[in-house]
Amino acid sequence: MRVRVSGSGEATLVILPTYNESGSLAEIVARLRAAVPAADLLIVDDASPDGTGKIADALAAADPHVCVAHRPGKLGLGTAYVLGFRHARGDRYRYVVEMDADGSHLPEQLPNLLIAARAGAGLVIGTRWIEGGRISGWPRYRRWISRTGTRVARVALRSRLRDITSGYRVIDTSWLAQLNLGQITSHGYGFQVELAWTLERLGCPIAEVPITFVERRTGRSKMSIGIVFEALGRVLAWGWQLRFAPGRLPRAVGPARAEETPSS
Repeated sequence: MRVRVSGSGEATLVILPTYNESGSLAEIVARLRAAVPAADLLIVDDASPDGTGKIADALAAADPHVCVAHRPGKLGLGTAYVLGFRHARGDRYRYVVEMDADGSHLPEQLPNLLIAARAGAGLVIGTRWIEGGRISGWPRYRRWISRTGTRVARVALRSRLRDITSGYRVIDTSWLAQLNLGQITSHGYGFQVELAWTLERLGCPIAEVPITFVERRTGRSKMSIGIVFEALGRVLAWGWQLRFAPGRLPRAVGPARAEETPSS
């Protein structure tokens, strides 16, 4: 794995989990390289049967800012990000970026999120449900599901975040260093809620920046009923513990064990 350390102390690592994203990956990488040319990209591919891994390898071979971690199977969104977080810790990177590789998160908006991080936010969330944020290409029922899920999470967890489920984020690694990543238990999309809520409870300064979320043009969504119910079940359980058994709340705080480093 090639590691580049920025002398500015603001080196950025963009983590792109992939599973069957052969139709979009090359374009997204090209747009990211144009939008944030100093950033490094880590593609975490879960043995995509459609050839995404081979495309990722070709991109890495042509660009020293791109590297790839190959995993043996579909291991989940949360574990892909944890792998990237572990690689980013230490003196390598100041910021890590979470974003989708399917085109739903616009690379051109990443500089706005990084501006908020450099202004002092430990977590920056690209938010759809604030003034200036919007969604393009979603039918009404999907908007309802997303907004309802966000409202349920805010009430259950007593959170002030207006888009706690959003997957477009910038995190300052000084705040990641305070977490024990092995204690984060969610693997699917509930991971986004658990991570943001854990940082919020720690007192991390959080900024929400409006984004445009665009429905994917290629491939198929990984969202399923099972993933939705996993996230909902965890949120309701945490909400119950928050009110009636606070000592049982998940605590992802403290130094993590020895870190693993992906290889390209």
